[in-house]
Amino acid sequence: MIDSPTEVKEPTQDVTTPDGEGVAFAERYSEVIGKVNETLDRVDWSQVGRIGKATGVLVAVIVAQILIKGVLDTINLLPIVPGLLELLGLVVVGTWSWNNLTTGEKRTALMEKIQALRKEYLS
Repeated sequence: MIDSPTEVKEPTQDVTTPDGEGVAFAERYSEVIGKVNETLDRVDWSQVGRIGKATGVLVAVIVAQILIKGVLDTINLLPIVPGLLELLGLVVVGTWSWNNLTTGEKRTALMEKIQALRKEYLS
């Protein structure tokens, strides 16, 4: 064993004081806030509203699609329901076709109705 004493170094102190650091922080903070305010003053807020609405609609559509997919996946897990829904779809299409497409007069009336709807909503 060595009985020599160990050297103890005294902690060094920084040249800057805590008060000086506070002043530097306050100056830097005011500069940053000034730049942020200048940038925000240059923003066209009417365009931001439109972008916000478009983003909201996009998010709502995505959430709706996720929910619909979840419901359809749950229905597909049931063994009988998908086949019954396909049969129901065939019955509905057959009934609609029978009511609207069997005679020439019904087909003409359907085309006139479609043209009226197209004119109303697209013109």
